[in-house]
Amino acid sequence: MEGNDTKRISRLTAIITQLQSKRLITSTALAKKFNVSIRTIYRDIRALEQSGVPILTEEGKGYTLMEGYRIPPIMFTETEANALITAEQLVIKNKDTSFVQEYMKAIEKIKSVLRQNTKDNTELLSNRIAISEGYPSESTSNYLSSLQLALTNFNLTKIEYQKPDSTATSERIIEPFALLSTQGNWLLVAWCRLRNSFRLFRLDRIKKLEVQDEKFEPHPITLQEYFKLSQN
Repeated sequence: MEGNDTKRISRLTAIITQLQSKRLITSTALAKKFNVSIRTIYRDIRALEQSGVPILTEEGKGYTLMEGYRIPPIMFTETEANALITAEQLVIKNKDTSFVQEYMKAIEKIKSVLRQNTKDNTELLSNRIAISEGYPSESTSNYLSSLQLALTNFNLTKIEYQKPDSTATSERIIEPFALLSTQGNWLLVAWCRLRNSFRLFRLDRIKKLEVQDEKFEPHPITLQEYFKLSQN
């Protein structure tokens, strides 16, 4: 029985970490994560509630923690959290699976202590970054952090962009959508208001950048849907 109790305490602690690292999580997802029945998860959630953990149930969506409940005292700024999310995508490409697994467990604990709005933005960013096998070993610009914030907060961005094979530049107002890394260069996918379409911008060709206060309406498509559209 002691072994079962220890296992349950460990699972209850891990459930709290899961709840803090995600906006919403379902009983089905928790049951799959810990390889137990949904009925067991129901009992675990009830036990946590009875012990004072403020778990809220959103009908048809899943469980969430009351805003403000988190493990102190670690606090991150959004740019620091974004740097961790970008590093996570780089680590996933590592060939040593044990290193990847340990890093993923560590990053999950870090995500669990983020403020709710920062957590939402980092989840958005993690779904908007794709890195190929040939990711860069050194930075190619000074604008990645600024563009990450513009992307997750839906801020219009003004750039001065150098044309390919030329020293001439043009000024664009863009709506940042996604960040890619391929062949040693960071690329920005953005809706260009000048061209009225999605365009790719190499970050090392952006000579000036200014994030505007004005917001834009989020684009309804996913990064995967963008890839499909760009192939047509």
